[in-house]
Formats: sequence, C-alpha cells, structure tokens
Amino acid sequence: MFNKLHAAARQVGQIVVGKDQQVRLAFTCLLAGGHLLIEDVPGVGKTTLAHALALSLGLKFNRVQFTSDLLPADVAGISVYEREKNGFVFHPGPIFTQVLLADEINRATPKTQSGLLEAMEERQVTFDGVTRDLPEPFFVIATQNPAHQVGTFPLPESQLDRFLMCLSLGYPDPAAERALLLGEDRRAMLRTLQAATSPAELMDAQAALRQIHASHSLVDYVQALAQASRQGTLFAEGLSPRATLALLQAGRAWAALEGRDHVLPEDIQAVLVPVCAHRLRPLRSAQGMALASRDLVLQLQKSVPV
Repeated sequence: MFNKLHAAARQVGQIVVGKDQQVRLAFTCLLAGGHLLIEDVPGVGKTTLAHALALSLGLKFNRVQFTSDLLPADVAGISVYEREKNGFVFHPGPIFTQVLLADEINRATPKTQSGLLEAMEERQVTFDGVTRDLPEPFFVIATQNPAHQVGTFPLPESQLDRFLMCLSLGYPDPAAERALLLGEDRRAMLRTLQAATSPAELMDAQAALRQIHASHSLVDYVQALAQASRQGTLFAEGLSPRATLALLQAGRAWAALEGRDHVLPEDIQAVLVPVCAHRLRPLRSAQGMALASRDLVLQLQKSVPV
C-alpha cells in the first residue's frame, strides 16, 4: 500500500525539482500523521510543495494567507445571525479541510497563531462552546519566513512542538534551477496534477504503521537520544515526551517508505534533524557555543552510540 505514496512522491518531485530528500521527508511527515513546517526565504517553492503534496494525495486543500490583521475567526469560522432561522448559524472557516496551508504563518499575531493549537493537537475546533470535528485526515502545512525579516512574529515553543517536522528547501542547485528556467510553468503543472492515491488509502497506510516493528533496542536508542538532549550542555531544554513519540513515529514512516517492516537506527537518524531541530534551543554556554540547532542535533547524534 506504500507504493502509491512512492508514485505521489515522484509526481511532486517533478514539480519541486532537485529536492528529492525534502519531498521524501514531507511524505514521511504526512504518513506519520504529523503537521509540517517549511521554513525558508520567499520564492524557493514552499507553497508549491505544499499544494503539490495535497493534490498528489487527493486531499481537499485550502490556503490561508497569514497577515498581521488576520483574526482567529478568519481561520476557524464565525457565527452569523440569520433572520430566517431566528438564530445564529455557524459558517465554517477554511480550517475545515483536509490540508490547510498556513502560508507565512509567522506574519500573524500570536493570538491568531494560538487559534491553531487545538486543531493541530485534537483535530477539532471549539467555537461558542460547541466542539466540531475536523475532516480526516487533517494536516497543517505551514510556511514561515526567516525571523529576521520585517513583519514576523516568532512562533512560541508550544506552537513549534505541534509540528512533527520542520524542513528547509534552500536554493536549487544549478542543474535544478536550469530545469526550472527551461521547463514548464510550475503553476500550469499543478493544474494538471492527478492524485496518485486517495484519502482512504492514505489513512489505511497510516494505520498500517502500527505493524512496523520497533525493537526494545531501538526504543533504547530513542530514549538515549532524548536523555542526552536533556542532560547535556548543548540545549536549553531537552526533548519532550511528545518529541520522542514523534521521533519514533517518523522513524516508522521512513522505514515503511524504505519498504521494511521494522525500524533501524538509520531510520531514526534520517528523521532526527527535521523532527528535533525546531524543538531545541541552543544553550549559549560559557564555551561560546553559537551553532544552529541543526548542527547541534548532529552533534547530539554523534555523541550517542547506537
């Protein structure tokens, strides 16, 4: 059942050229049932990747452009009084979809950002005291510009922790950029993209992840990584239990896409940086350590024996 996901990934790779690793990680994130944060400078294909993912999986897709004046009701919905019904009627917002693209999420205020927390964690929205379930499957794919750019609000740790993975696309290599320059328009390609699988098949694949075996030794390795992050001198705070669960689930998804029915340490290492780097803050210690979180996570990996 994972073969169709491979076909969908190949389709996306034809649109987002030269980023096979990032596309593979994005599919791993969605297979694991998590939400995806894509952080990079404008114009490198963040929105295109999110749109192509939704289309290739046959999922209903809504896009919200986050701005400083966006309100939580603009995302979740609003109750409007209707005279014919002599009462208020709830009008669902764009969050009632299967894939919500929160474009430039860090341009919205913290109040609007926090409006996504319940949806991302509980897959539901509470409005006027009434809880409404979101469609299944439900994914948030958010893009964010670098924090140093004008008009951005940093995402709090509680919000970042809801994203299973954080990816960075980076600039294309010369061959990929030449293919973009000489190839077909990416927007035109999106309009003709056909779904390689269905939402029901995706949910079946997600349920099948429970059958991917993780040995006790493998779980020991995941726990050792978490303990090293909490006790060492690299990070201000260590990985939370939610992060260790996310790491193991992402490892299962990576193993499944590799065609195996068991998780290897190499699977955990393949997803370690995208799962953990955005959850960890570097500790500005007396040693003058000022490396990026991604580099420190790689140091953490090297410090823990398999």
